Amino acid sequence: MAKTAVRTELELIDRLEEKLKKLVALVERLKSDHAGSAAENQRLSREIERLTNQLSTSDALSTELAALREERDIIRTRVSDMLEQLESLNL
Repeated sequence: MAKTAVRTELELIDRLEEKLKKLVALVERLKSDHAGSAAENQRLSREIERLTNQLSTSDALSTELAALREERDIIRTRVSDMLEQLESLNL
């Protein structure tokens, strides 16, 4: 009977050891996953910053383009007025 009790206790210890090994493997995998996620987070943060800068530049260029178009329209109107004045002179 003592042998059976010792064998049962050894089986319990063996099962506990297996569970601990599985737990250690799980913790190692979670650490690895966490490191990968942190690296991906940093990469995405840099990408967001790059895209934000690009959007800011695009907005500035859009504003400048609108101003240039407005200026072009003003110049076009002035040139048209000058041409009309020249035509009216009949030189």
